[in-house]
Amino acid sequence: MNIACLGWGSLIWKTEALPVEGSWLTDGPQVPIEFSRVSDGGELSTAICLNGATVPVLWARLATDSLPAACEALRQREQIPAERTDGVGRLVVGESATGPLSQWARQNQLDAVIWTALPPRFALLEGRTPSVEEAIAWLAGLRGEQQQHARDYIEQVPAQIDTPYRRAIKQQLGWG
Repeated sequence: MNIACLGWGSLIWKTEALPVEGSWLTDGPQVPIEFSRVSDGGELSTAICLNGATVPVLWARLATDSLPAACEALRQREQIPAERTDGVGRLVVGESATGPLSQWARQNQLDAVIWTALPPRFALLEGRTPSVEEAIAWLAGLRGEQQQHARDYIEQVPAQIDTPYRRAIKQQLGWG
């Protein structure tokens, strides 16, 4: 089984337990991504944001032919609790699979695609997307190491993840 993982944030530069084969490629599918999830470290990380603008994400083939093993490796890398069922997204490419992601996967001769599927999170509310003003206020309110960590995160996210929030953060805070 030929399996790929999609990425748009720290997974790119910190793969850890994920068995990436080769390097991350920049010609991934268009996915609605935004800086919309306050992570445990305080940074405003990237997440799928269904009402966000689409950007071309990165992707890498995985050195496993087992979809359950690939999903488990991604779950561990993202530190998603085992009881949480919504943290890893997957698409198995088959005769009945349709849509842009299926087309992209077929063009790249993939049998399956996985990705981190954690939703936006703001003000401790899972599923809540901050407004751009709230996002900037959150980042501007961080101090010391936490602020530096948040800035480093934004600056390490690949440039092709060029979202409206990222442009506003750069304009107003000078980050990234």
